[in-house]
Amino acid sequence: MNHSTFCIKKPLAFITFLLISSFAHAQTLQDTLAQIDKLFSAYQPQNPGCELAISRNGVLIYSKSWGMADLEHRVPLTTSSVTEAGSVSKQFTAAAILLLAQQGKISLNDDIRKYLPEIPDYGSVIRISNLLHHTSGLRDWGSVMDIAGWPRSTKTYNNDDVLYIVSHQKALNNKPGDEFIYSNSNFNLQALIVKRITGMELAEFTRKYIFELAGMTHTQWRDNFKRIVLNRAIAYHTTDTGYETDMPNEYAYGNGGLLTTAEDLLKWNEYYWGGKLGSPSLLPQQIAVDHLNSGAENAYGMGLFIQKRRGWDYINHDGATAGYRSLLLCYPQLKLSIAFLSNASNADFSLVRQVEDLFVPDKEKPLSQPTQQNKTYPLSPDQLRAFTGWYQNQKNGAGLQLMLKNDTLCTARFKLRPIGRNSFSVNGEQIIFNNKGFIHITKTKDTTVYAAVKAAGNGEDYLKAYTGVYYSTETESKYTVVIQNGKLTLHIDPVNDQAINPTYYDGFKSADGGADIYFTRDANDKIKGFKISVNRARNVTFVKVE
Repeated sequence: MNHSTFCIKKPLAFITFLLISSFAHAQTLQDTLAQIDKLFSAYQPQNPGCELAISRNGVLIYSKSWGMADLEHRVPLTTSSVTEAGSVSKQFTAAAILLLAQQGKISLNDDIRKYLPEIPDYGSVIRISNLLHHTSGLRDWGSVMDIAGWPRSTKTYNNDDVLYIVSHQKALNNKPGDEFIYSNSNFNLQALIVKRITGMELAEFTRKYIFELAGMTHTQWRDNFKRIVLNRAIAYHTTDTGYETDMPNEYAYGNGGLLTTAEDLLKWNEYYWGGKLGSPSLLPQQIAVDHLNSGAENAYGMGLFIQKRRGWDYINHDGATAGYRSLLLCYPQLKLSIAFLSNASNADFSLVRQVEDLFVPDKEKPLSQPTQQNKTYPLSPDQLRAFTGWYQNQKNGAGLQLMLKNDTLCTARFKLRPIGRNSFSVNGEQIIFNNKGFIHITKTKDTTVYAAVKAAGNGEDYLKAYTGVYYSTETESKYTVVIQNGKLTLHIDPVNDQAINPTYYDGFKSADGGADIYFTRDANDKIKGFKISVNRARNVTFVKVE
């Protein structure tokens, strides 16, 4: 009798425990979701807003929206509002290329000139895999046109325009495979490859082979920006007095241009993380870490950043196009996905990071304290002074000044700690001097050579040598270099002036800090032109014509 009673009570107790645990878990989840509500209450209902969707273990556990989709017509943003996803779009372009490769229609090792013969022969093969991993060296077409005075959204660029711009570049940013340099050109060209191989636009191909299969019923491409899109959220940027519309009025896509919802992006995550893209699954290939020619790791997969956060695998991509902002991420070990879309240029990504922290336990081990101080090699102030002066980055012409302050060798931002007679450490990276300058070695073993150069001259007489008219066949634009208010200024008609400040001899930096310029000389020491470098386009050449 006692045995029988025990046998009955034990399962009852177990069931009671499960019910209590389930209730406690539900309460914990509800508390977490309530915290998210509180975080995003920062979005005011009368302003542009955002969508946030979260799935765990393949189940949608949260989906809400805040703010306005259309300020002029007072239309609220909803979870069905279609918003542009910026560079989150790149993973879909990459997926299309991977499907073509699996179908045997292309090889990722193919020379891109096999499909895009308009691209110049730069002396090194650019492979499709280089496009996927941002290691092609191709200049970013938007950056080139920014130099030309016609940045994106000032013209209705399409993918054929992109090919035209890229094919007019006389040089690459880097040898293919040597460096990771983010360039939208890589993904616009992939869209063109899809079209030339299949006869289908990327928009049609992805609709048929990805969107429909993944159940992404609210997703399409902005391949025609004039098309009427139901429930589209208008993009805005902030001004001193409020907001202005800021829409991506261009046809170019593949690099960006995906129109979607946060819930549709989670459907995509569940689809490809579930191994359903391709047969066999193309997931392992898309998230595989790439390696540069040096052997160093390139943490950009195929349209995705492959990283670690809080000790977990962290696969993600963010996006920004005109006034739109986006983020799609996955913690595969936790089966957690988060999608964020906003129609405001001032979108607060830190809120998403706080949401992540609510779900993602921190298992990173704290850095152990060193048992002894890092040793500093003894160098006198006079010895350190020998390293001061200006140096030119041999990759992009940027100037770097080394100074002595309080008996410490430093740049404008960092201090250099001597670790040898001719070597220094700065932020965990290394600088090694030689008789021509120094070599900068990053934590990933990427190296940049800096050459010692003369300091710039002073006064208007120094600046006059650089005045004149300069033309670039790479941008098909003309700069007039003049002196205005005592400063050398780059002028583009009709009214576009950018002051540039001297750095080293023949070297300058734009007043806004976004461009480095250095003038070149002929055998007779006369100015013959200049090269300009911005973030994603190096050494664009202008020739002096007047």
